[in-house]
Amino acid sequence: MKALRYYGARDVRYEGMDDPDPQSVRDAVVKVEACSICGSDLHIYHGHGFSEDVGFCVGHEAVGEVVEVGSGVHRLKVGDKVMIPAAVGCGNCRACLAGVVNLCEYGMGSCYGLSAKLQGSQAEAVRVPAADANAVKVPEGVSMEQALMMTDALATAWYGARNADIVPGSSVAVIGLGPIGLMAVDSAFVMGAHVVYAIDPIPERRALAEAAGAIALHPDEAMERIKQDTKGRKLDCAVEVVGADATVDFALRLVRPRGTVSVIGVQQSRRFAFPLERAFAAGLTFRTGTCSVPEELPALFPLVQSGRLKPEKYVSHRLPLSEGAEAYRLFEAREAGALKMVLIPD
Repeated sequence: MKALRYYGARDVRYEGMDDPDPQSVRDAVVKVEACSICGSDLHIYHGHGFSEDVGFCVGHEAVGEVVEVGSGVHRLKVGDKVMIPAAVGCGNCRACLAGVVNLCEYGMGSCYGLSAKLQGSQAEAVRVPAADANAVKVPEGVSMEQALMMTDALATAWYGARNADIVPGSSVAVIGLGPIGLMAVDSAFVMGAHVVYAIDPIPERRALAEAAGAIALHPDEAMERIKQDTKGRKLDCAVEVVGADATVDFALRLVRPRGTVSVIGVQQSRRFAFPLERAFAAGLTFRTGTCSVPEELPALFPLVQSGRLKPEKYVSHRLPLSEGAEAYRLFEAREAGALKMVLIPD
């Protein structure tokens, strides 16, 4: 099959590789109909990977059709349309059965496309381990493109907003307006936020947030404007979607005493100077972590089916998988309005 393979910084190639084969009777093989690039894929693209491996297939967001199932797969059959959440677990333990695969009790939690251990999904096909638990049938009323957005991006945005303790009447900041940040803006409003300040240096992304009802601000003006609007009180909560020390610190400075900061930007920092004294004095709540997609889907399916959330509106490009290297380049450079990049196997 053909796939996008990582060989080093800014070196993603469209090449042949072995077709995926089941490694267990509980595995399935899915023919990929569409996949997409996540902001966290740029960490790998920049050479700051999660392993020393090279030559592996990247990507962890995909939807497709089941083409092979093992004898131990009981909930899926050949021909089913499925979404493949970004991370997997054993499918048997209490955590996995509850949808919290990143807390797999047998230590089998993993993510597609970080190394050769579990090949990615930016490919013509992908092996799904423990498929009954790690592949989800696309429900009626949800398009394949909407389902693709729920394999990671929308679920992570919802998780980040949920972790920010947003309730009806909340004042919220969302820092970073990539696809997940924009979906976090939408999620905050669905949760009842009274006002959302959407902060990003890119004018086109601020315009999208403004169209969604947010007050869109450049980072240089955000603090002063928020202090002015709140008479110095600042905000109830903030969602950080960048993954940089500076933006985490900014989020901590934007919230009021007893406010909540939720950090979902992928972090690889080991030396962040957390302002513990200030956070202690202010009684802040600070949460960070990765989303377990299956845990968020029960809330998201009806919101998408009813049209209250429309994650597909943030798809900016639909390109052949063979143009994956160019898609990564555009996404990194934020050229041509690049936002959510969907790749379709040729």
